[in-house]
Amino acid sequence: MLLLWLLMQTLLIKICVVNLAPVDEDVHGPDEWLDMNIEQLTSDDITNNDLEKAQDYLEQFYADVPVKRRMLNANVERIRAMQSFFGLNATGKIDKETLQIMLKPRCGVPDVSRFSLFPGKPKWEKTTLTYRIVNYTPDMSGTEVDFAVDQALRIWSDVTPLRFVRQFNGEADIMISFGSKAHGDFFPFDGPLGVLAHAFAPSEQIGGDTHFDEDETWTLYGRGAKPNTNPTKKPTKLPQPIPTWKPKPKPTRKPKLPPTRKPKPAPTRRPRPPPTVTRKPKPTDPSATSRCSPTLSFDAVTTMRRDLLFFKDDTFWRKSARTREVDTIPINLVWQGLGRIDAAYEFTDRDIVYFFKGPQYWATTGFTMLQGYPKPITNFGFPSSVKKIDAAMFRKEERKAIFFVDENYWSFDHSKNKMDPSSPRKITDGFPGIGKKVEAAFQNIDYLYFAKGANQIEYSPRRQRALRNIANYRWLNCD
Repeated sequence: MLLLWLLMQTLLIKICVVNLAPVDEDVHGPDEWLDMNIEQLTSDDITNNDLEKAQDYLEQFYADVPVKRRMLNANVERIRAMQSFFGLNATGKIDKETLQIMLKPRCGVPDVSRFSLFPGKPKWEKTTLTYRIVNYTPDMSGTEVDFAVDQALRIWSDVTPLRFVRQFNGEADIMISFGSKAHGDFFPFDGPLGVLAHAFAPSEQIGGDTHFDEDETWTLYGRGAKPNTNPTKKPTKLPQPIPTWKPKPKPTRKPKLPPTRKPKPAPTRRPRPPPTVTRKPKPTDPSATSRCSPTLSFDAVTTMRRDLLFFKDDTFWRKSARTREVDTIPINLVWQGLGRIDAAYEFTDRDIVYFFKGPQYWATTGFTMLQGYPKPITNFGFPSSVKKIDAAMFRKEERKAIFFVDENYWSFDHSKNKMDPSSPRKITDGFPGIGKKVEAAFQNIDYLYFAKGANQIEYSPRRQRALRNIANYRWLNCD
């Protein structure tokens, strides 16, 4: 199941409601619903079981379709509304094509409903909203779920004034969770397929919350599912209630899962590497073969929203600032086409990470690459003779980016948006004791780290001196 697709549909304001239709409150009185039977509105090859499913579908998703007076069968208008919504021939009768759409998995909010579906026209009274991922599905890694949520929220924040801030404990405006059957909100899920997820209008407490049916099999990018044709005739970028991928149901015998571990509160200080020891690391997972190698070198290191990202060839490792977890992620899974990079740094004031590769650079916010890139590094003020950045880091106290090129370093002032006139300077003059060459650099807490080969130097900018040598792999939980 395409989690990213469904997150985009279910998160936020009018969840999965593509088309709200106004209904006059007196359009159908107690004597107007003359015949709720849909049996005569079907073709001959529709079974009784199909009829029951069709009736349930219309009552759940099209109950508030406007109905004309003195109509012999109210379901004609319901069926026509549903067929029109999905671009089918609006005959008012259920045929195989119409029934096929009705049986598809979908989100749990009506396609057509009264404006009073959410009484009082609810809306967020603020533009900065907090969200929390309460628990995770065992079908996907935590990194994949985080990525899908980040992408879905970015789709909305790019075109609205809303800004989303993640929190890791307590009550957030939008609580995102996975559950099955009755899960505490009086709207139980229906098992594999059927309704996939639902959410609630903006308000206090449960308002804004988003729930996903754990009886489904959740994947990212449609893995484990095969493509299906979107039944909508006219292509649109608006949310649609039915996915363009055919979901794959979970096995009927689903093992009982242990209780989901609650996220730990974010630490007040960022992680530091443990003291250097002489014993060699013992890999504990397949990715540890490379990340725990005593000869591991880094292409680049950067912070991203308090986490640390370590890049090597076509992979990066994300070290969480909240837990001891280290995720191994292919670069192209997150930033397609980027591949191996030379340097990176986070401009924390704008929540942007810059990637450098040869004479070009890219910009990403979270896991979303910004448009208009790549751009030439000459935009920073480098002369055309500089063809490649060896390493980069951001000095948050000074709001300056430091670039290392051969035996020199350059300082870009983000406050003035220009290169310092003293650039370039010798590395040995500005950072005594770290050597003449830097391959990766970053700031963590109050210290600077400069890597070359399999080791790096921890440096105190306040004391302007090197403190100790650290093996690169020590950052990646290779005890």
